[in-house]
Amino acid sequence: MLAAACSPATSAPANPSVPSKPLKLASWNLEFLAERNGEGCNPRDDTDYAAMRRIADGLDADVIAFQEAENETAAARVFDPAKFVVIMEARKGSPDGTCGGKFPAQTVIRQAVGFAIRKDIAFDRHADVTSLMRGNEQLRSGIDITLRPEGRTPIRLLGIHLKSGCFSGSEAKACPIFQDQIPALEAWIDAAAAEPDRFAVLGDWNRRLALPGDMIWTEIDDGDPVNADLTLADAGQPPACNPRYDSFIDHIVLDRRAAADRTGFSETLYVPGEKHYSDHCPIAVTLRR
Repeated sequence: MLAAACSPATSAPANPSVPSKPLKLASWNLEFLAERNGEGCNPRDDTDYAAMRRIADGLDADVIAFQEAENETAAARVFDPAKFVVIMEARKGSPDGTCGGKFPAQTVIRQAVGFAIRKDIAFDRHADVTSLMRGNEQLRSGIDITLRPEGRTPIRLLGIHLKSGCFSGSEAKACPIFQDQIPALEAWIDAAAAEPDRFAVLGDWNRRLALPGDMIWTEIDDGDPVNADLTLADAGQPPACNPRYDSFIDHIVLDRRAAADRTGFSETLYVPGEKHYSDHCPIAVTLRR
């Protein structure tokens, strides 16, 4: 049944304190989510969108960072407007060409990042982090908010989708562009680390940060300022979404303060034998407050 279209695989660090009202942050790359049926590099029908909405509802998340949505209307097909406020980066992008792969005749659509925020949670929206674009409309900006859940600690969130193709090392063709984005990302992290609110950076990093000695992780996890001592929420847990891959490229990265509140990490899997509605599975982290 589609109502049970996914199941969680969860690991939790040892923590004797069980939260009464945990805060749940999630991320999901929606793979070319289009406004209209049959469009984009993963053409879908009403049944697909309905299944994806059930998965989103089943996450039971307070906020979901999402990637690869065409626009707010497309996102609202997955994130129920009765439950979520959807915001997206202002960058228009400049999609061009055809898809190749399984759907070579399909036209590429805009890929944009955003947040779906539960309607009963207050938030502040900050300026988009356009420095991640490096002056290139094809690169995504970051979407920057502060979540202010009632009775719980505020948290600053940056949703990102970095350049694809430099998953490890530095030799791939895409690496110079990807690496050029990192100083802009680190600048945001360092600035947030100096502010009073805890923070997290979540989304599709397009990088296997958990690989031993990864140069990008080493660069950003430098503990300077002190709250830039970062935690990779998926550290020690391989992905189960696709047997081809043994390391996550979607990540939720927590600062020192947010990491102290972490109670668990999970990956939501599609039911074996059923369709994968995206080439990524949702991931999530829970915080005590």
